[in-house]
Amino acid sequence: MQCQTCGDATSPSFNECQNCYTPLGQPAVTPGLETHSVRGIGRAASVAVGVTAAFYLLSALAPVAGMVLARQAERDGDSDVLLGAMLLEVALSLPFVVAYLTAAVLVIIWTWRARKNIDAFPGALPSLGQGWAIAGWLVPFANFVVPARVVANIARDSLWRRSTPGLVGVWWAAWLLFSVGERLFSRKNDLEYARLPETAVDRADFQAYVDYYQGALGRNAIPAIACVVAAVSFIVLIRRISAAQQDRIARATPAWPVAPGMPVPGAYAPGMPVPAGAPGPFAAPQPVVAPAPQVPADTPPAAPMVPPVAGGTIGA
Repeated sequence: MQCQTCGDATSPSFNECQNCYTPLGQPAVTPGLETHSVRGIGRAASVAVGVTAAFYLLSALAPVAGMVLARQAERDGDSDVLLGAMLLEVALSLPFVVAYLTAAVLVIIWTWRARKNIDAFPGALPSLGQGWAIAGWLVPFANFVVPARVVANIARDSLWRRSTPGLVGVWWAAWLLFSVGERLFSRKNDLEYARLPETAVDRADFQAYVDYYQGALGRNAIPAIACVVAAVSFIVLIRRISAAQQDRIARATPAWPVAPGMPVPGAYAPGMPVPAGAPGPFAAPQPVVAPAPQVPADTPPAAPMVPPVAGGTIGA
C-alpha cells in the first residue's frame, strides 16, 4: 500500500506513513475542507521582503554619503552642503517604509493561508488557531513569540518534520535582532545628531559631522546584517513551504483522464442542462429520429372532360 501524500510504501506495523506522517488510508487533503493557493502570494511576499531588505541596506549605508558630503563641506567652507546628507537619508527612508508595510501585509496574508491549509492535511498537529496567524503579528509583546510558533508549526506540517526546521530559528533570531537593534540604534543616531552644531563654522564643527556619520555607519552594521539574514532565511522558508503545500494540494486533485465509470467534471449527465452549441463531449446526445416515409401529396380530382355543344358559345 502506498501513502497518498508522499507515495512511499507504508507498513501495517505503523499507524502512519513514516515519511510524511499521514495516517494510513487517509488522503493527502481531507475532503470537504477548504484550501488556498500559496504559490502566488508566496512569490509576492518573497519579492516584497527582498525589496525591503535592499532599501534598508541603502539607508544603513547612507552615512557613507554623509561623510563624503561633510568633508566636501569642510573643504568648501559651506555648511549648506550638509543638508544634502540629511535629505538623502530622508529620501532613502521613505521607500523603505513603503516596502516594509507592503511586505508586512503580504507576509500576514501568506501566513494565514498557509496556516489554514494545514487544517486540511491529515496527520498535521496545529498548536495555535488560525486567528493567531494574523493576530500574532499585531498584538504587542505576543509578536515576539507567536509568529515564530505559527511559522514553525506550518513548516513542520508542510515539510513533513516532527521537529522544527533550524532555518525557522535562524530567521526568528535574526528578525528579533534586527527589530530591536534598528529601534535602539536609530534612537541613538537621533540623539547624537541633536548634539551636532546647527551651523558648522570651523574645522571642529565639520569634523563633528564626519565623526557622527562614522559612528552611525558602525551602529547600522548590526541591524543591517541581521536584516539580510532574516530576509534570506524567510524567503527560503516561504518558497519551500509554498512548494510543499501546492504539491500536496495537487495530489488531492483528480488527474485527467479518470478511470472508467467515474464522473468527469464538466461532462454531460442525463437531466443536466447543456448550453446551446456546446461542442464535443459536453453536448447532450440528440435522439436519432428515422426519416418519415415520403407520402405523395393528395392531388385534386381532375375535372371531367365535357365535349363542346353547339350553340353553347355566346353570340353563336
